Amino acid sequence: MAAPQAPARAARLVRVRGLVQGVGYRYACVQQARALGLTGWVRNRLDGSVEALLQGPPGQVERMCRWMHADVPGARVDAIEAREVPPDVDALDGFDQRSTV
Repeated sequence: MAAPQAPARAARLVRVRGLVQGVGYRYACVQQARALGLTGWVRNRLDGSVEALLQGPPGQVERMCRWMHADVPGARVDAIEAREVPPDVDALDGFDQRSTV
């Protein structure tokens, strides 16, 4: 009998541009990502954008990307770019807010 396969994992590096700093965007991302069971991080960038690494089940990663584009109160998202990265980029246990880079 074959061993059950682990659920597929996806990872995306996301960059969000618009009015996304100073409006609680990162805090909201942490709360939503944790609610979805994702691992990764979110941080401000010096250029005014927000960057996030999202890891987890593909459907949940996609759901988080959609949420980041349209559902953060007080934010105005002008553009969102997401690219697939290997899901084992970092050994992460949770979802955290990181320092600005």
